[in-house]
Amino acid sequence: MDPMDTPSTPLRTIAVVGLGTMGTGIAEVLARAGREVVGIDVDESAARRAVAAIEASTERAVARGRITGAERRAALARLRTTTTLRAAAGADLVIEVVPESYEAKQQVFRELDEIVRPGTILATGTNALSVTRLAADSRHPERVLGMHFFNPAPAMKLVEVVSSVLTAPAAVAAVTGLARELGKEPVAVGDRPGFVADGLLFGYLNQAAAMYESKYASREDVDAAMRLGCGLPMGPLALLDLIGIDTARTVLDAMYAETRDRLHAPAPILRQLGAAGLTGRKAGRGFYTYAGPGSAEAVPDALTPSPAATTGAVPREVRSVGVAGSGTMASGIAEVFAKAGYEVVLAARSTAKAEAAKERVAASLARSVDRGRTTAAARDAALARISAAGSLHALAGADLVLEAVAEDLAVKRALFGALDKICKPGAVLATTTSSLPVVACARATSRPRDVIGMHFFNPAPAMKLVEVVRTVLTGDDVHATVRAVTATIKKHPVDCGDRAGFIVNALLFPYLNNAVKMLEQHYASVDDIDAAIKLGGGYPMGPFELLDVVGLDVSLAIEKVLHEEFRDPGLAPAPLLEHLVAAGCLGRKTGRGFREYARR
Repeated sequence: MDPMDTPSTPLRTIAVVGLGTMGTGIAEVLARAGREVVGIDVDESAARRAVAAIEASTERAVARGRITGAERRAALARLRTTTTLRAAAGADLVIEVVPESYEAKQQVFRELDEIVRPGTILATGTNALSVTRLAADSRHPERVLGMHFFNPAPAMKLVEVVSSVLTAPAAVAAVTGLARELGKEPVAVGDRPGFVADGLLFGYLNQAAAMYESKYASREDVDAAMRLGCGLPMGPLALLDLIGIDTARTVLDAMYAETRDRLHAPAPILRQLGAAGLTGRKAGRGFYTYAGPGSAEAVPDALTPSPAATTGAVPREVRSVGVAGSGTMASGIAEVFAKAGYEVVLAARSTAKAEAAKERVAASLARSVDRGRTTAAARDAALARISAAGSLHALAGADLVLEAVAEDLAVKRALFGALDKICKPGAVLATTTSSLPVVACARATSRPRDVIGMHFFNPAPAMKLVEVVRTVLTGDDVHATVRAVTATIKKHPVDCGDRAGFIVNALLFPYLNNAVKMLEQHYASVDDIDAAIKLGGGYPMGPFELLDVVGLDVSLAIEKVLHEEFRDPGLAPAPLLEHLVAAGCLGRKTGRGFREYARR
């Protein structure tokens, strides 16, 4: 009988082969969970570093009250290290985390075939290479699977359990049970490069690298945009430095070999940095420069922008602000400026709509008072600064006018044509579009140098990011004005050029679209994909949660704009997204999208 045909004995003794950062973290997790751990590395100094790192990590855990001193001593007693693979002979499970190379991993598995018992499960920690290919080269392919932890292993909850077509169900069940006993969340996935989490995240990281390489935006602005605009724990370029630029290129190479999707073709800058030895934090330099190899502290370098850097343009004076629109974004922007001390005119198509928008501001400010974020006096002062008007003519005296109307180019162009006739000379005219060409709005006026993009994020009072979008026609003083005003309202400005999606949407929506494609291919479920991204990437929401919140119709419209702008087949909207929109399943607002919601 095949030893994998029956349930495995409990996985009590586990060998970890490869004691780099990931192997060390996995060994710590196992030892703290009561397993006997054999750490194996051909480099004796690596084994010593691993023990020292685990000692230091568990000491911090005691200091923070997460484990007791007795638990620490017991965990350390369960760990032993060695330089010989033969020490894995008595293991119930072997997890290899050697470098991402077929040759290196296959050599480990060939040697293990001669050492371990027939019933021992062999797991690879790869996040890029084919588990099937590794298994096929083994004497017992049915016992080989993937067990992909995320870095840092002690903190990250996700473990992707990867089956090949050869893997025995009993092996999958045993490893899945172990992951749960370790306090992790296992997600079952099939064998394809990147699996779920990295399969989505590395495409996004690659596009961020390409965006920076094209000099579209600075590394600081790319990272700030994604942190502040999407609530991500790290910007993509800083994350590439943490992962290792060489590792990222290996993953992307494997993904591209399977998909032939240009979005997965590694950005040339990744090869250039890797060839120069600038592989990220571990080398002390990658996209950023660090205090030393292995340091997390980024230090200023020749590319760091100076706080005093300026075009020399003198900002225009802005005392009064006009907002054209009556929706959620218009009322949110009016609230932001009023709280910052500006006199605000909120103009809509009718007095009733304008008053309703002001009422939304009042309700928002009341909630802030209830939550202790502002005072009643500050609320009343902010409301007193907002005037509601039923005509655009009320904006005639404003120094800065922002439109926040429907995301329809014809509507926006008509509005800018009207503002051109109404607003005083020297007024800055800003569009809050998230995807349409700013220059098209500018050309609808006789003063295109006065027109700029100010893309706020929803909800505007809470979100700190503003994408400042200048066209080839925007004046330097207009750009300087908007930068200065954005700082005054306590938002973080990032500069970008006038192309579809700007920074955030150009990086975010291809990632969301790829998640839909993954679902279409029946590779993983909505719940598993969302869980993988939240647990493995530290994202506040999974892609399908976010799509349902944004609205599938809005998402589809942005995808179409990106596809039209860049003409890349990989950006074509996923058919499933188009079908759901055609069926009226638009997300939370209709009660059904990728999930169903209770009607309010």
